[in-house]
Amino acid sequence: MIVKRSELTWFERLYLPTLLSGLRVTWRHFFNTLFRGKVVTMEYPEQRWVVPEGYRGAPYLVKDQEDRTKCVSCQLCEFVCPPKAIRITPPGSEVNPDTGNVEKRPREFEINMLRCIFCGFCQEVCPEEAIFLMKDYSLTGTSRKEMVYNKEKLLSLGGVHQDPVQKWKQKAREAREQEHFKPA
Repeated sequence: MIVKRSELTWFERLYLPTLLSGLRVTWRHFFNTLFRGKVVTMEYPEQRWVVPEGYRGAPYLVKDQEDRTKCVSCQLCEFVCPPKAIRITPPGSEVNPDTGNVEKRPREFEINMLRCIFCGFCQEVCPEEAIFLMKDYSLTGTSRKEMVYNKEKLLSLGGVHQDPVQKWKQKAREAREQEHFKPA
């Protein structure tokens, strides 16, 4: 199928109408900024956008009230992550003497923020509510290596989550009681 195009007129070939319409927009913004005080530029570090409700920001790990990692290394977030940005190394066979084998913590936990698409699947699938999406939108780094957040950085950025139900504290107490009353 051949599309017939109309021939440009002499005036249109000068590209003058397009140039004038672009200058009209520029002068309108200049006039509004100079005389009416309408600012179209945000002073970024001092002024920040107000993120809307439901905004999905960067995922971070959180701690409980006793400053322990809430992540139990179930690896569900790693499996559900579409771009495979999360990498978890389970603790292995080591046992924490305080809690027994009730609670596991990951040996390594990394999120590659360059690969993360901020979908929120990791937060939805986490059974322990150990991952939360924060409302930040300015992730910066000078190298690719800086954009791979390890467990310590994720925990420091995530902070402490006040959880009214402390099931691991109760399970650890039960495990200690069972260990104490075991026949010798």
